[in-house]
Amino acid sequence: MTSNTPPAPSIDGAALLDEVEAFHRRFNVFPTEAAYVAVALWDAHAHLINAFDGTARIAFLSPEPGSGKSRALEIIETLTPRAATTVNASANALFRLVEADGGTPTLLFDEIDTVFGPKAGGNEEVRGFLNSGYRRGGKSLRCVGDGSNQNAEWFSSFCAVAMAGLGSLPDTILTRSVIIRMRKRAPNEKVEPYRRRVHEKQGHALRDRLADWTATVHDQVAQAWPEMPEGVSDRPADVWEPLLAVADAAGGHWPERARAACVALIKSAQEGGEASLGVRLLTDLRDRVFCGADRMPTAAILEVLLGLDDAPWADLTDDGKALTARGLSKLLSQYVRPDNTPIRPRGIRVGSGTPKGYYAEDLSDAWARYCPPPPAKSATSATAATPQINEGESVAEDGSESRHMFAETDTRQLRVVG
Repeated sequence: MTSNTPPAPSIDGAALLDEVEAFHRRFNVFPTEAAYVAVALWDAHAHLINAFDGTARIAFLSPEPGSGKSRALEIIETLTPRAATTVNASANALFRLVEADGGTPTLLFDEIDTVFGPKAGGNEEVRGFLNSGYRRGGKSLRCVGDGSNQNAEWFSSFCAVAMAGLGSLPDTILTRSVIIRMRKRAPNEKVEPYRRRVHEKQGHALRDRLADWTATVHDQVAQAWPEMPEGVSDRPADVWEPLLAVADAAGGHWPERARAACVALIKSAQEGGEASLGVRLLTDLRDRVFCGADRMPTAAILEVLLGLDDAPWADLTDDGKALTARGLSKLLSQYVRPDNTPIRPRGIRVGSGTPKGYYAEDLSDAWARYCPPPPAKSATSATAATPQINEGESVAEDGSESRHMFAETDTRQLRVVG
């Protein structure tokens, strides 16, 4: 016996994502077109969270209040499944929220700077929750019970997380996130006022349609291995894989737009992010100190580093003290030479003396692994900033770390040109 029930009409995923993007545009001015693409894909990916091995966090950050971050979370709240907004929650509460009946929540963390800002303390447990929940199977061990009757239990932390806040976030969270750097609207940038009692229903209608569409592509997405744009690998690829899988399932112009957005936002994050102090030191040593030299005395290195106007080395500590030989050694010892031993100062033959210093061959492996590609070299930049090692130099190795321990003729050669 055949059924007379007509088949359910297919859902145009590309057109639906267009509507989701348009809904965001009504209430938010994002800094780039790539941001609109990423946010719409992120909304859809939250409906498919159980199809992925990992989830992309999304972070709306700005240097000043009034940049539309909280509004962005409000719109996401209407479009994602089981959305739960919090300003400040304990790690235990978050674990229980994820484990609660009813399905995996979408966690929206507003004012995230109150958790990780300079006055917020460590909040290592919340940071651990956010870090471990990036991957399927992420769990943490917690004691539960009454009084002395405690039992250890595993709690899941895997869920989609959107965050909004001032300033920045710990590197362990930033590298797991799509970063949208918000800014205040210009006078000519207009948005529609958001009225929850009116617009929430419209958002929920889109949310329900997203749920219907994602149910039809769940198996396809779960088996997908989306092709990454050239140069996107490792952690950025992990972040963007679920978003590109959604775009491919939607079809239309979304696969192309998604990959363009992927490249643009990764580049923006890399350019706007602060390198760690160690990476900054390695990069300055390669590009502004050694500049092709094969060895440098410690005092000569410090002479150049402390003379860089746009670098932190002259007032490195909170009380304004400069980088010293001991501090230089401590920072570099975190990295290893090609033979996998820590980078340490070694004796360098200079005239009749052997001051301590560093060899480019010892730094080469760390340069290759941690530093960004070197800038294009000009004809005059190869050795312009490199102090020359001549006979007559006398390098002090006591704790005072004097910057001027060279003969007068050599001191002139230590001036940075540029």
